[in-house]
Amino acid sequence: MLQHDLTVFIVDDDPAVRDALGLLLGIRGYRTAVFSSGEAFLQGWQPAWSGCLLVDIRMSGMDGLTLQRELGERGCRIPVIVMSGHGDVGTARAAFKADAVDFLEKPFDDVKLIGAIDEALSRARSDYSEQQRRNRSAGLLAELTPREREVMQLVVVGRHNREIGPALGISVRTVEVHKARLMSKLGVDNVADLVRISMQ
Repeated sequence: MLQHDLTVFIVDDDPAVRDALGLLLGIRGYRTAVFSSGEAFLQGWQPAWSGCLLVDIRMSGMDGLTLQRELGERGCRIPVIVMSGHGDVGTARAAFKADAVDFLEKPFDDVKLIGAIDEALSRARSDYSEQQRRNRSAGLLAELTPREREVMQLVVVGRHNREIGPALGISVRTVEVHKARLMSKLGVDNVADLVRISMQ
């Protein structure tokens, strides 16, 4: 995923902060989208969105931590950076416990802000790549026949061909054939890679 494929979503109820952040990030080449409240972001949110979320902790209506929690419950994996004009240890701890990338106090140090955003976008790219790998593995696993799936399940728990045959009521030679076919379909040439794909 390239930088321009990712968006920095800014959620703050202060229009001056939204404008300043949008300008600062726009000048530096980041794509941004701004929202005036947590409710507005949730209303517009789509699962396909990728990037990071820069959210104010204290807003009228839904606060930043509630938004962070709600997104987690919806399965949204967008990395979150929490901003606050009233930083306190308890709030920061709650944000990090909910897996925030960083907790930034206003007024911002531009270097820290950009560093946090770059780290969050790097995490977003890694999550995207991992999801693509999982999707590919799921697609490959779906191509296995029921018998090949049975053989695979026994192989990945450490059973040998001579044990698998009697367990499934087939010959050892037939086990070898199924094992060779399923490994070919999955594009793997060793049991370690087979275990990795089966776990995904």
